[in-house]
Amino acid sequence: MQSLLIRSSSSLFTRNLLFCSRSVIRSGQISRNFFAQNASKQLTCQKTSLAGRIPQLLAIRRMGTLPEKSRKSVGYWLLGCSGMVFVAVILGGVTRLTESGLSMVSWKLLGEKRPSNEEEWVAEFEKYQQFPEFKIKNPNMTLAEFKFIWYMEYIHRTWGRAIGGFYALPAIYFWTRGYFSKSMKIRVLAFGALIGIQGLMGWYMVKSGLEDRFHGESDVPRVSQYRLATHLSFAFILYTLFLWSALDHLVPAQKLAGTVTKAAIRFRWLAHTTKGMVFLTALSGAFVAGLDAGLVYNSFPKMADRWIPSDILAFSPTLRNFTENPTTVQFDHRILGITTLSLISGLYLISRKRTLPPRAHTAVAAVAMMGWLQVLLGITTLITHVPVALAASHQSGSLILLSLAVWLTHELKFVKKLPK
Repeated sequence: MQSLLIRSSSSLFTRNLLFCSRSVIRSGQISRNFFAQNASKQLTCQKTSLAGRIPQLLAIRRMGTLPEKSRKSVGYWLLGCSGMVFVAVILGGVTRLTESGLSMVSWKLLGEKRPSNEEEWVAEFEKYQQFPEFKIKNPNMTLAEFKFIWYMEYIHRTWGRAIGGFYALPAIYFWTRGYFSKSMKIRVLAFGALIGIQGLMGWYMVKSGLEDRFHGESDVPRVSQYRLATHLSFAFILYTLFLWSALDHLVPAQKLAGTVTKAAIRFRWLAHTTKGMVFLTALSGAFVAGLDAGLVYNSFPKMADRWIPSDILAFSPTLRNFTENPTTVQFDHRILGITTLSLISGLYLISRKRTLPPRAHTAVAAVAMMGWLQVLLGITTLITHVPVALAASHQSGSLILLSLAVWLTHELKFVKKLPK
């Protein structure tokens, strides 16, 4: 483009010279010195104009070629961020299942120093011995056993900090290069805030298990189930926002080929309701994990040969049972799971009679398949007394199911207005 502009300027300059020379020949009134001075000024003017317009022309050129490239780059970055959050959720679940979360009794913003020799390991173990989990639950733990749970928590925390770096550095680059729209800038700031809040919430959760509040005979040192559920909720929200934004950039939703109907709009709202139920069921799973409620009744479909267990409302006041009674928490998780599966099954059957965007039919079929698999995983985990591998798979399944539900609702984003 620069060479084209230069050739154009040179042509204009040549025409000006020819015009001036003809004028001199015809009139004989302009001296050679005067002609030379004007020619020099003309050349200087042309060069100045060219130099001033080059940045503008290059910017226009970038605007014509970068949007597609920048959209894909931002999309892959967002997808990578969602993938890292997915792994963090799985690591957090394994950390909880192996009861490793309380092994690190301090928190530093930039990361804790890993013990490098036996003396430092002994000092770290002595710190752990001052807190309730060791005193009440693990008084016979060896140093080798402590190293295992410490590393589990260390990996989880390190991965969380890696998410911050993976997010922040590309975000700064894309922002300064002008890759973000105004609305995307707001999202980017919200993502950063959520990552920071999530890190602080993780430590706030761990602190609840380090407090000296376990004095009853049946008390077991553990993190607060309320803080655990909040920590998991933030992770799920952050994951879904990253995934939705990545889909916006990489796989834009298809528009309905025909006319939008009331039936299609109702189907869209049913899909959003189902997605909400998937989220709520996963959230109830956090209470199950926080209270070890998966270990109280290991039979299905009945609970100890009863449809409704006798101790379902054993706590007083009654509302405490829904978040603090392991029996009630497990019962609620079962009911939510069955309800969500019923909604998913109905959604699939209804979709076969609705005109939807092409990929939406694929997405709803995927949601249905994953919904049934998730319920089977949950039942198997329960009746086998919650082995770590199966429990981690069940938790992973909840996030996969939520991902597919997000994909489905994303494909339906343009099914929302009736034609006028």
